[in-house]
Parts: sequence; C-alpha cells; structure tokens
Amino acid sequence: MSEYAVRFHRTGGPEVLQYEAVDLPPPAAGEVRVRNHAVGVNFIDIYHRSGLYPLPLPSGLGQEAAGVVEALGPDVTGIAVGDRVACASGPLGAYATARNMPADKLVALPDGIDFETAAALMLKGLTAHYLLRRTCRVEAGDAVLIHAAAGGVGLIACQWARALGATVIGTVSTPDKAELARANGCEHVLTGVAAADLPAQVRALTGGRGVRVVYDGVGRDTFMASIDSLAPMGMMVSYGNASGPAPAIEPGLLAQKGSLFLTRPTLFHYIAARADLVAAADELFARVLDGTIRINVRQRHALQQSARAHEELAARRTTGSTILLPQ
Repeated sequence: MSEYAVRFHRTGGPEVLQYEAVDLPPPAAGEVRVRNHAVGVNFIDIYHRSGLYPLPLPSGLGQEAAGVVEALGPDVTGIAVGDRVACASGPLGAYATARNMPADKLVALPDGIDFETAAALMLKGLTAHYLLRRTCRVEAGDAVLIHAAAGGVGLIACQWARALGATVIGTVSTPDKAELARANGCEHVLTGVAAADLPAQVRALTGGRGVRVVYDGVGRDTFMASIDSLAPMGMMVSYGNASGPAPAIEPGLLAQKGSLFLTRPTLFHYIAARADLVAAADELFARVLDGTIRINVRQRHALQQSARAHEELAARRTTGSTILLPQ
C-alpha cells in the first residue's frame, strides 16, 4: 500500500509543500512504524519550510503526531504492535500517513487522551512544561506575561500558570482572542497593545514593579517591550520567532534594566534524554487528565491541505491548536 507525505524540495512559502507518494521501508533497528491518526502543526514547521531553520533538501516536515504502532524493527523493547503512541521530536516527517520512528522518541498515550488531543498537545504542551516548570519555575504569587496568549502554547501555558498560583497577564491581537484567553487562565488580557505602550500597561497591573518572567514566542516585534516589562532580576524567555528573529543586544543592557536574565531555550534540549521526555510527558498528561489543562483543537485540515494550515497560522488567523488529519 502506498503511503503519502508532505515534502518540500525548495524553501519558500506554503506553495512549496507537496503531497507525495512515498516508499516506506520496514523499520530499521531501534525503530517502529507508526500509523498517524492526527498530526500537529507548529510555527517551527514554518521556520523549516521557509529556510529560517535550514535543512538538507528535499525534506519532510513536522515533529508532532499521534497514532498506532504497526510494526517493530529489530532490538525494540518496551513497545508492542497496537500501542497508542505520540511524539514531539525526532526526525522530521510527521506530516505523513505513516512513518518509521526511533522508538525512544515515542511516549505511550494514556487511555483518557485521544489522538487529536495528543497531536495538539505534545509539542505545545511539552513546550509549556519546560517554560513553566524548568526554564523559570513559576511559583504561587508570581506575575507572568505570556505573549500570544490565545495561541497553541499560550492557552496551555496560561492555564498551567494560573493553576500554579501565578497572576497571568496575556497579550492578544483581537477581542475574540481576548475572550478565549480569559476563559483559559488569563487574569488580565491586553488586546492590540502597541509595543511602545506595553511596559507601562504591564507595570500598571503589577503595582509598578513589572513581572517576574516574560514568555515571548513572538520575537522581533515584542522583544524590547518584553525586556522593559520585567521586574528587577526578572527573566526574559525568548522561545520563538513568530514575527522574526529577536534583535541582538549588549549584555550591559540587562544590568542597566535591573540585573535581568535572558535565555533563548528550545524544547529539544529539555527532552533529549529519554528520562526527561518521559517525566515531562507524564506530568503533562496528568494535568490534562485531572482537568488542569484543557486542549483547544480549533482548526482541522486534511493532510493534503497543509499549505492552507500554514497560511492561516502565519497570518495569525488561528486560535488554540491546528491539526492535520491523514486520509
């Protein structure tokens, strides 16, 4: 039976994505074949497609998916045909009907989490986990600023930060997104605020002090405003480039603005070790199963419509999570 995958042979806009028949060999040693039931769409996919994060070409796309194990390669233990699994890293190529995956990059799905939820949850939820639980561990009483609060990562992070006892300030671009953010943990929502005005509004909400941490996945457009919204010894976490790469700054600026901390983390360092991946996924799944975090799958497209999904995400016409459904 032919399998299909979304691939690109040159970098560029969504039009470079092609839905192609592919030959899928038997899984090699340490690999399993997974039949995808749902695939997650993320901004990092746009970075790969556009060439912002260069790749050898031609290339597959996508890192987040959920499905069922169909075959095992040699030397695979601890996993069986028929197991429900999900992934958020490993070789690119999740935009596919089926693919071979390193077994150690997969986690078992609990019975209470369906495939669509898992595909919307893994990369974005594990990102929220490392941001809030490891990069800057949020504690009760903290004030935090979360940009793109109605996006896939934002909605999860806002719910989780609120459950941890933080005062959550979120930024969004439209009133509809503001309503969604409020329903998902944001105590204060700043709508359509110009970057120049953001620090003053944040300080007005925090008694003039600023926030302990900013989680900024927007990049260039918000970077300096985020820095200026921090309390002394606060942490700027720049984890994405939705508006373009953040500008370079002199380290001395961090001292001038309050002995600040600046970090540019990425999920894949936090889950490179198998034990860290499993521990993070277990904590994330527990928060979903106990109702702390609700996953918002707001856009669904057929796998063949991946270009349309990219167009909507890049234009910021989406809220919550976007998934692709293999046919």
